[in-house]
Amino acid sequence: MDELMQILEELRPDVDFENETALIDDGVLDSFDIVALVGELNEEFDIEIKPNNLVPANFNSAKAMMKLIEELQDE
Repeated sequence: MDELMQILEELRPDVDFENETALIDDGVLDSFDIVALVGELNEEFDIEIKPNNLVPANFNSAKAMMKLIEELQDE
């Protein structure tokens, strides 16, 4: 989770990722943020986030992102 938080804070230092639970639904992260984030996550965690994974539920919070990362690592 520490690596994820570091990536998120570098991407958007103005966002409270520890407490925010509607990053997509509230428009905190836009499509450019998601594209950059997916690239970073794929590289850092040696995973492949596919288009079918790009749903708001997977990116609305850091916790949801970590769950997605763990699921993809287990595949």
